[in-house]
Amino acid sequence: MNKFVTFLDKNLSGPMARLSEQRHLQAIRDGVISALPFIIVGSFFLIVAFPPLPKDSFISVWALKNQTSILIPYRLTMFIMSLYIAFGIGYNLAKSYKLDALSGAQLAVCSLLLTLTPELIDKKGFMLPMTNLGGHGLFVTMIVSILSVEILRFCKTKNVMIKMPEQVPPSVSRSFEALIPAAFVIILMSLVTVVFSIDLHHVVDKLAAPLVKAGDSYFGVIIPVFLITFFWSFGIHGVSVVGTVARPLWEVYLGKNGEAVASGANQLPFISPEPLYQWFIWIGGSGATLGLVLAMIVFGRSKYSKALSRTCIVPGIFNINEPVIFGLPIVLNPILIIPFIITPLVTATVAYSATAMGFVTPTHIM
Repeated sequence: MNKFVTFLDKNLSGPMARLSEQRHLQAIRDGVISALPFIIVGSFFLIVAFPPLPKDSFISVWALKNQTSILIPYRLTMFIMSLYIAFGIGYNLAKSYKLDALSGAQLAVCSLLLTLTPELIDKKGFMLPMTNLGGHGLFVTMIVSILSVEILRFCKTKNVMIKMPEQVPPSVSRSFEALIPAAFVIILMSLVTVVFSIDLHHVVDKLAAPLVKAGDSYFGVIIPVFLITFFWSFGIHGVSVVGTVARPLWEVYLGKNGEAVASGANQLPFISPEPLYQWFIWIGGSGATLGLVLAMIVFGRSKYSKALSRTCIVPGIFNINEPVIFGLPIVLNPILIIPFIITPLVTATVAYSATAMGFVTPTHIM
């Protein structure tokens, strides 16, 4: 067992830990997380607009009558999540490079907006198409946000910036330093979108289509579940490692399902947004340990297991189970590792199958 753990630590945990700490992946992860308050609060208005009540109830009738107004907060938060995520990615990546974080965030938002082509509406003027500002545009958001900050870093390292005297206030100085990087970003994105008429969102959709489809398949669900529990079995934070790569995909699924609901679609396009994992697979946290905690409460014989289970029951309801994983412990326990890995594979199979066959509606809000 010790040799196996040493092998994993040398050949697997090290590279995976470095992957999870990779600068650009961390910026994407933190950028997505920074947008969660807007995504979560905005999604509540989707519930209000489509209440889970009989259609002839007073609340449902009222919601249907006022649906357009109720959905405004949703459409200006979750429906344009890419805008908030671009700001977060640009901010965090610039901060990791020790650049001006606000400039990085603003350049990222600017580059994303420049991937869109305004449409002229009679008597209303120019309007931006909203579709690519939601979950649909997340892949392009990640690419252009990283690109814009890398341009800022290039200008900084090559000293291609307007330097102001020390007597100038820092806020003014930072604004002038960002002038040339902003010019590069604006000119580059304008050339792509306007001069060459390249729709980056369409191009990325075509390239990412196999990945998006694979991630929503049965094996696209089972593999992350297995890897997360496998890493946890050896004390490695599985969600941090796997989620860094998978969460952007999950957010795309969640956003597109939300957009489908808001548009009145009867069938949602994706089975496996992140809430599928949180509420149908991880019953009590990674490894689905809530049943184990309940069994310890009912059948536990030692004082330690009784005390530990009472401590873990409330966090477990909210899918927080590190006290069980490290306190029992499950980590490096060859007996408990087996059900810790197998149980979520079973719940994942049941959840995916039930959703795919139409017994359960695909998740679409946080």
